[in-house]
Amino acid sequence: MRLLKTAFHPDVSPNDILPASNLTLIERHAARAIVIKGERILLLFTERYHDYSLPGGGIDEGEDEIAGLIRELKEETGAKGIRNVQPFAQYDEYRPWYKPDADIIHMISYCYVCEIDEELGEAALEPHEISNGMTPKWMNIHEAIAHNEDVMANSHKKGLSIERETFLLKVIVEELMQG
Repeated sequence: MRLLKTAFHPDVSPNDILPASNLTLIERHAARAIVIKGERILLLFTERYHDYSLPGGGIDEGEDEIAGLIRELKEETGAKGIRNVQPFAQYDEYRPWYKPDADIIHMISYCYVCEIDEELGEAALEPHEISNGMTPKWMNIHEAIAHNEDVMANSHKKGLSIERETFLLKVIVEELMQG
């Protein structure tokens, strides 16, 4: 899959991930869905961070990327009839890890374009997703980008993933949207 970008959180330097570094690194793989209808895209709005993101999340042990994508898309949005799954691009990032088992997480996000049925079913959100106020929403992609850019510039609520999500939305507009 084509690598779009390798991003480093401001608190992580490329030298931190070299074998000579004393820091512990863990790797997490995630699958993210790109579902487009005209100028609208299926996103998750998270109240806690006040941002829009692509649906998706961690791939379970022994699960392949597409199975993980389908599972996450169903859980987070209630999507039905997921089909025509096509690889789009990969986004890698290094950022500080908050658990004692490592210092840095290398998050590898595999993004896939797919189609779904028009009507969403019931989402099956995890407790932390519910407490963060996560809601699936069809959104005009240009409005979502403008919203996220405003949050990045002006909000103290900004989460760690907003830069990745906004970057990906801009690439989606450039490469996948008509007009």
